[in-house]
Amino acid sequence: MARVAGRFRRVETRRRAGRFVQGLLSELPRVNCWTIAEQVGDRTPDGMQHLLSRASWDADGVRDDLRDFVVEHLGDSDAMLVLDETGDVKKGVRTVGVQRQYTGTAGRIENSQVSVFLTYSTSRGHTLIDRELYLPESWADDRDRREKAGVPGEVRFSTKSRQGAAMIARVLDAGVAVGWVTGDEVYGKDAAGLRDPLEKRGQAYVLAVACDYRVPTAAGRVRADEIAAGLRKRAWQKLSVGAGAKGQRFYDWARIRLRPDGKTGCHWVLMRRNRRTGETAFYRCYSPERVALAELARVAGRRWTIEETFQTGKELTGLDQHQVRTWTSWYRWTTLVMLAHAFLAAVAAHARDTMPPEGLIPLTRNEIKHLYCTLVLEPARAVIDIMGWSTWRRHHQHRARQCHYQRRHRQPAPDHELQLEY
Repeated sequence: MARVAGRFRRVETRRRAGRFVQGLLSELPRVNCWTIAEQVGDRTPDGMQHLLSRASWDADGVRDDLRDFVVEHLGDSDAMLVLDETGDVKKGVRTVGVQRQYTGTAGRIENSQVSVFLTYSTSRGHTLIDRELYLPESWADDRDRREKAGVPGEVRFSTKSRQGAAMIARVLDAGVAVGWVTGDEVYGKDAAGLRDPLEKRGQAYVLAVACDYRVPTAAGRVRADEIAAGLRKRAWQKLSVGAGAKGQRFYDWARIRLRPDGKTGCHWVLMRRNRRTGETAFYRCYSPERVALAELARVAGRRWTIEETFQTGKELTGLDQHQVRTWTSWYRWTTLVMLAHAFLAAVAAHARDTMPPEGLIPLTRNEIKHLYCTLVLEPARAVIDIMGWSTWRRHHQHRARQCHYQRRHRQPAPDHELQLEY
């Protein structure tokens, strides 16, 4: 909080923001202005509501300070940016950006609010560093709804991929070293909105595309899934995209080289096949220089980190629990949530560096939040008992992980896997 202190014009507002972040980190079953105010000792929620709606402070400035903090604590040579959106199901029509639209949270079309996020991901950890609220065309063209929700006059309709491109540009313009950018099909299919701007900057990417993506060949444009079906067995390589909860995550990988007219650098279509079900996913890839297939597979496998970030952001810091309706309040709530989540991610990385576990899993963000609440926010009567419970939980989780690995190692490989290896 000291790092972002200069973004607040009044000391009272800065202190209230600090208490707000503490409330987000508390073990409340649900966080909103009412519950946070009660948790931190305020008599009414008025002060917290004022902080989000009318108080004078710079949320974008806090975002920039947060980004620098994250790079300082999680920065590594393998840093990547992961782009994705998430939706919050809402009732009514007055909350800014709400309309009936598809959201992956519900897996169907719902009355929801959708926002685009950027995650900074390294081997040391990952957390959100930027955010944009998606404003549908029905909102962008409705002057009355815009005024009631406080949407700034300069804000116009923008696709999710263009919002993502703007966030990536902010990070790169700030001098942050990033090796790769990755994202799902929403972003991979948009050449003009995202892929072309990244290529102009020489920024490597691995972006998912649909199975019907048309691949340019000498015989014309052919669907990606048709090309995958025609590849020989030796074109596929078994590669791991990293360790999961139950062992290494192995897939079969293949790629074909593209030579787009008028473009420099190396372009590929990457294919990932599930070794058990045969389901295949596709990616459009670019790099200024040639890279190995294993490197592209590693980048594609890193996309899951934003899914985990969304999950922990919602479970631990209330990313989806906001009860705000206006543009300014949404950005301020989300920025403070990102600040709380970045704190947990930085402490987890620090704990792994300074306290290597023996017979325990590393301290997780969930465990760090619990210890912070119990030892700092609510001082404990018997510290040794709390630490003992922490050790017991981590030891139990370590044993469960080892059992998963051993059980998977003992399982015989399916027949089709034996044939592929042969």
